Amino acid sequence: MAGKREKPEDIVLKLRQVEVLQGQGLSVGDAVRQVGITQQSYYRWRRQYGGMSRDQLKRLKELETENQRLRRAVSDLTLDKMILSE
Repeated sequence: MAGKREKPEDIVLKLRQVEVLQGQGLSVGDAVRQVGITQQSYYRWRRQYGGMSRDQLKRLKELETENQRLRRAVSDLTLDKMILSE
């Protein structure tokens, strides 16, 4: 059974909430439980999105989209080159 997929904006918000709760003296386990996520998700998200602001997250999503578009273009050109070489 698949769990629900969080939006990156929500992930950054939850990471900040955990930071605030830790600043108030809660342990990591208690803080993530209060936010409603697992410790495994917290550490995975922190590794991926840790320290990002919303602007940086928006820029990351734009760059990922552009990177995907460029990869498609390169693969199309490579295929065309292979066809022409035959």
